[in-house]
Amino acid sequence: MNLFLEFQVKIFKVLKKLEKKKIIKIPPKVKSVSVQLPPSNQESDISCNAAMILSKYNNLPSLDFAEILKKHLLIEFKEFDKINIAEPGFLNIYFKDKFRTECLKKIIKLNSKYGSLKNVKKKYNVEFVSANPTGPLHVGHCRGAILGDSISNLLIFNGNNVVREYYVNDYGGQIKNYVLSVYYRILQITKKKNFPPDSNLYPGDYVIDIARKIIDKKTIKNFNNFDKIYNKLSNEALKFSMDLITKNLSLLGIKHDNFVYESKLNDKKMISKIVNNLIKKKYVYKGKIDAPKGEDKKNWKIRDQLLFKSTLFGDDIDRPLQKADGMWTYFAGDMAYHSNKISRKFNSLINVLGSDHAGYIKRISSATKAISNNKVDLICKVSQLVKLYKNGEPFKMSKRKGDYITVEDLINEVGKDSVRFMMLNRSNDAELDFDFKKVTEKSKDNPVFYVQYAYARINSVFRNLKINLKEKIKIENRKFDLNKHEIEILKKILEWPRCIEISSNKLEPHRIPFYLYELVTLFHSYWNMGKDNKEFRFIYDDGTYNNNRLALLQSLSIVIKNGMTILGVSTPSKM
Repeated sequence: MNLFLEFQVKIFKVLKKLEKKKIIKIPPKVKSVSVQLPPSNQESDISCNAAMILSKYNNLPSLDFAEILKKHLLIEFKEFDKINIAEPGFLNIYFKDKFRTECLKKIIKLNSKYGSLKNVKKKYNVEFVSANPTGPLHVGHCRGAILGDSISNLLIFNGNNVVREYYVNDYGGQIKNYVLSVYYRILQITKKKNFPPDSNLYPGDYVIDIARKIIDKKTIKNFNNFDKIYNKLSNEALKFSMDLITKNLSLLGIKHDNFVYESKLNDKKMISKIVNNLIKKKYVYKGKIDAPKGEDKKNWKIRDQLLFKSTLFGDDIDRPLQKADGMWTYFAGDMAYHSNKISRKFNSLINVLGSDHAGYIKRISSATKAISNNKVDLICKVSQLVKLYKNGEPFKMSKRKGDYITVEDLINEVGKDSVRFMMLNRSNDAELDFDFKKVTEKSKDNPVFYVQYAYARINSVFRNLKINLKEKIKIENRKFDLNKHEIEILKKILEWPRCIEISSNKLEPHRIPFYLYELVTLFHSYWNMGKDNKEFRFIYDDGTYNNNRLALLQSLSIVIKNGMTILGVSTPSKM
């Protein structure tokens, strides 16, 4: 029920009809005739640019041509009450009250489906977080985790099939350093040996907790030889580390559907298979490359190595697949993982990456194109850094779990809802300032509180009337008596499908909190008017009420609920 899109299609059909009658002319390659929001200084419901697009081709001034269109549109559309023409030729269209009544009915009938797109349903793989399994999640992971989860919620809201996926990098040097850290903590506990002052090790207290759990589990009897017990110790340490990560994610309200382990892909020799496949396609060759950016050129040895022709697919340089010692590069492992995803027949792959991986997009996009023969889309969304502030100063919290601030610390400080809403309150492309004072205030300056409070206020009206908020409200067709302030709220409610359409097409869930804040600002302002003027109250002094106003409140609650569900934020009925 996207009125803007619906009327855009309907108006163009009327224009084609007028062309057939030789009333107007339409150029062969007409620019898009659009229906948009009217300017803020207009009270109309929708605005159309058709006169400005077509006037020149019809050899008429745009205002004169707008008059012609106005006349015919008012004849063709029974929904339109009037049309005002504004310079340089905008058609500002007002709906009839009867049409507004029908809109309210549709919103209430659609309920949790209101706003969802009618596109062809697709199968998506959304990979996010994928932090190295070497400790708890920190604030840097938090924003990307919430972004990935909300994108998933948005796609599911539109009826798509979505798999939330976590790629576990449980292979390589970092993992060995992590397991070695656990081993030294075990020796510290069991044999009083000092933990080595090695910068490659993980010093956080969480490593001590994991070491104790491994000791208590007693599956490993003897810790005298690290090499002999490495595999078993690695499995135990990684299991407890992933338990810690999934617990952190659960605190954020996030649950992944699937975990893919790099080590298992390696065991199946997936990297060799995909490299051989690309060699057959002539996308891999032996060659030499110069030192990468940031590498010390004096220490760089130019040598023959396996290179992927990523420049064929828009990358800056061809990418190496093997290290000097013959081991596969991280990129080669990632190619195998994306080949695995492609083999599972997803229509589209979405990767949510940290800010430090922005430079990685071209090469992995190139690999996906090569592996899938350009049949699978890969969309990468970069989540920028988060800076924490309190009272205008950088905020430091307990670092018991390592030299960073954890997700658990953050949630304990301000709660899940505030974390999720505020992490989505700005475009993922921009750095985010997270102000602890702001998100704990009970005021208009705290967006999450302001939206939740609107939902609680709506609930209070229904509670006082002893009516279930989900109960179907009978709308009085013959007596549509919403005032101009209530119509403004309805107009904003009718923008919701447009917000969803743009958010979905761009995969930008941050547009939803912006929209919700604007919506509830209209509602709270109107509510406050009722404190001074009985005319604007939802419940009259004698306990009676207006059904149409109640239907408006119910529609408002539906939009708030749908929006907050996509964001993964609760809607309490009382506050």
